[in-house]
Amino acid sequence: MRLLIFIFIVLFSVQAIGRQSGDTLRLTLQEVIKMAKEKSIPARQASTTKETKFWEWRTFRSNYQPQLTLTGILPGYSKTFAEVLQPNGTVDFQPVRNNNSLVNLSFSQSITATGGSVFGTTEIQRFDDFDRNNVLYNGVPYALGYSQPLFGFNKLKWDQKVEPLRFRESKQEYFETMEQIAINASSYFFDLLLAQVNLNIAETNYSNTENILKVANLKFQLGKITRNEILQLKLEKLKSQKAVGIAKRDVEVATLNLRSYTGLGDTGIILDPPKGTIDTKIDAEKALLEAYANRSDAIGFARRIAEAKRDVAKAKGETGINATLTARLGFSKSSPTFAGVYRSPQNQQLLQVELSIPILDWGRSLSKSRTAKANLQLSEYSVEQDKQSFSQEISTEVALFNMMKDQLVLSAEADSIASDKFLIAKERYLLGNLSITDLSIAFQEKDQAKRDYISALRDSWGAFFKLRYLSLYDFDKQQKITYE
Repeated sequence: MRLLIFIFIVLFSVQAIGRQSGDTLRLTLQEVIKMAKEKSIPARQASTTKETKFWEWRTFRSNYQPQLTLTGILPGYSKTFAEVLQPNGTVDFQPVRNNNSLVNLSFSQSITATGGSVFGTTEIQRFDDFDRNNVLYNGVPYALGYSQPLFGFNKLKWDQKVEPLRFRESKQEYFETMEQIAINASSYFFDLLLAQVNLNIAETNYSNTENILKVANLKFQLGKITRNEILQLKLEKLKSQKAVGIAKRDVEVATLNLRSYTGLGDTGIILDPPKGTIDTKIDAEKALLEAYANRSDAIGFARRIAEAKRDVAKAKGETGINATLTARLGFSKSSPTFAGVYRSPQNQQLLQVELSIPILDWGRSLSKSRTAKANLQLSEYSVEQDKQSFSQEISTEVALFNMMKDQLVLSAEADSIASDKFLIAKERYLLGNLSITDLSIAFQEKDQAKRDYISALRDSWGAFFKLRYLSLYDFDKQQKITYE
């Protein structure tokens, strides 16, 4: 019986511990970033934008594929009074009751090189005159044609230059957004980590001050220290107690922000600080080379120049002589029977050139052309300036990252020294070999060194993730950054 009770207690304790550990998550920096990329609202927004851009690309590609269209009027019944011109020149309104139905099947294929299109059609029309009990068919068994704009702007050709760049740019923008999410997630991570470190510092300081105050009270009773030192220690205890309350508030706020961004539920979070050194080596020339190969901005440079050149060609094509050549060859026939339409149809031919020649436009054509050329030149200057800023940002960020790596090593060493110094100062004060002022200074130096170390961690990892974002290159794995 006692054995059963013991087993029950053990099982209950294990379950209770499991529930308690399940209510609190221990997370590393990489785990937080992974959750943000999978669950955050910005990640879902980026995914939706990516899908939208994909279907826009599919729409563009469909413009270069054959189009097949079926149109018709079924039925086309009408009952009304129609105006009828009489032989003597007068007008009479006669009752009309008929059905005029039509079915047309047509295809077209754009020709990218010329901007023209090949088209074909087949059509059948039935007319029912109910007042006279008469049926008549009219149809086009088949017809082929070609339409070609002359001297005009070839939109198909220019879209084929611009749209692929735009689509590639959108893909890289998605990758950049995911890396920006990593930057934001790391910022929330270090906000909470610093808050937790501050809480730990505050609680440790409160405990240390309380213990020192107990010893100081004994020394005061023995007459070894003054009342002023007791008051100073009591003041330090109150300040430590107040710091604990502020630190708890900051932890709650930072935890809420991290949960909201990463999509975590209502769970406690304990963060494990990342390792104290970053072993990755980043070369500025390599980072710049990858940035020009991968970044959406680099693709955007080419796209902006292509769009400006397209606008120049469009201005020239729309301000001069506009002409359209249309040629069509086919067969057509009318018959009282459906089958008769397709027996010995008559040939049908069309050849026409439609012209539009500006005679007097008060300089509008010239102004449009000159404006487009000026915009092209402005785009070239703007792209050149942006390229310089682009390169400078990469070089600066690499130099900053390398500097932050060195600062991280120094901050870690300073944190270790300050902790050891405080322990020595604490022991010396308890032995009566150190003043309360020097002990307070040791407290402050220990706390500040710990905060400086966390800040150095934040700066180093922030610079690392910023370089991933700027180059879209994984310097640890030595490969380009991609996402599904």
